[in-house]
Amino acid sequence: MRTLAIGDIHGCHTALIALLAQVQPRPGDTVVFTGDYIDRGLASRQVIDDLLSLHKTCAPIFLRGNHEEMILGARGDSLKTNLWRSIGGLETLISYGAKYRESWTPAIPDSHWKFFERTVRFYETDTHIFVHASFDPELEMKDQSDVMLYWGSFEQTRPHRSGKKIICGHTVQSSGRIKDVGFAACLDTGAAMGGWLSCLDVKTGKYWQANEKGETRSGEL
Repeated sequence: MRTLAIGDIHGCHTALIALLAQVQPRPGDTVVFTGDYIDRGLASRQVIDDLLSLHKTCAPIFLRGNHEEMILGARGDSLKTNLWRSIGGLETLISYGAKYRESWTPAIPDSHWKFFERTVRFYETDTHIFVHASFDPELEMKDQSDVMLYWGSFEQTRPHRSGKKIICGHTVQSSGRIKDVGFAACLDTGAAMGGWLSCLDVKTGKYWQANEKGETRSGEL
């Protein structure tokens, strides 16, 4: 039984498929996704379709990222829609076949809307805390603000009062390498920016990576 964490996918379907083929999630594995499944990459719809099928092979947990927060907020709000489109949402709409000047919400299947709505704010085990972006180190996780959980930066992350190790995404590591500072590790390695999609076994430190060319690599922290 493994506890695995996968960083920001951002519509990178080729990288996701190549990564899962390496990792081979199996029954008994808990796979925590740190959020930002959509936007920027060209295949957000395909990514969500595949994530919905993962329940057949493992126990996935889907955190909410700021991009899921944005698409949910954009429903019925033209100003928020325009903002979301400008930072990756347009590519998502194209993947769903939505036409630019028409109502776009019906183009997204109900099952995908439910997926976005059911994403969780954080996930906590006896040893680790999983969040999308960051947190207030002095607050219990149930008391954290959405602003910190979805929009905070890795640079402002400090050890949590619980002493548990933090696993997050959101802050792009342009090196393409997972950044581990001891009390926290950031898994956003820039999949949609020519970098890598990363998966970490949080207990052993083994990691796997794949990119949109279908290339793969692995190692240990």
